[in-house]
Amino acid sequence: MRVVSLVPSLTESVAVSAPGLLVGATDWCSHPADLDVVRIGGTKNPDVEAVVRLRPDLVLANEEENREPDLAALRQAGLTVMVTVIRDLPQALAELDRVLTAGCGLTTRPGWLDAAEEAWSGAGPVAGGDGPRLKAVVPVWRRPWMVLGRDTFAGDLLARLGVDHLYAGHAERYPRVPLDELRAAGADLVVLPDEPYRFTEDDGPEAFPGLPAALVSGRHLTWYGPSLAEAPRVLRAALR
Repeated sequence: MRVVSLVPSLTESVAVSAPGLLVGATDWCSHPADLDVVRIGGTKNPDVEAVVRLRPDLVLANEEENREPDLAALRQAGLTVMVTVIRDLPQALAELDRVLTAGCGLTTRPGWLDAAEEAWSGAGPVAGGDGPRLKAVVPVWRRPWMVLGRDTFAGDLLARLGVDHLYAGHAERYPRVPLDELRAAGADLVVLPDEPYRFTEDDGPEAFPGLPAALVSGRHLTWYGPSLAEAPRVLRAALR
């Protein structure tokens, strides 16, 4: 089988679980570090003709990360496209199982997927079982400022760790919110991931004076794949 992945999380999942299947991936597919496949452009602007030339049996995509016109063009070229929908942890685990077994033909679930499920089943609130839940704003971009809104995978992971982001009820999934409104939202902390915007100690915390800032790994907060097995530990350490 020949597989092209248009999603970094799924690229890593397939590469780790079934080495040799992947023949193409996006420029943003950074894991595993030694991945040696044809690069076919970005998640939002893949080179459709380059994908077709690779003659894949399966193209892996995601409804949030990839654009429907590109997926339609791939289907029109005769390719099979499997599109994942991931809004929370249970959905992520189920979709990963579907991609790897039904899509890629694995006869058994990979060990890391079982480890991820076990790790999250034992994950508790950052503040401890009896401690108060924390309220946070979670920017994912600046200029303009954008934050986590409703129905996001990252928001679900944070909630499982006892951190409720304040825009979970917003009508949009990634709303643009003025900085002065974010500062006045009543958060206990601001959570700053290093992707898609790369927040750092010198770029982000200064915008929220007086508010504790937690710099977190975007891969552990937003990726659904092998990193899920260690994500509870990594995120808890950053959020404390």
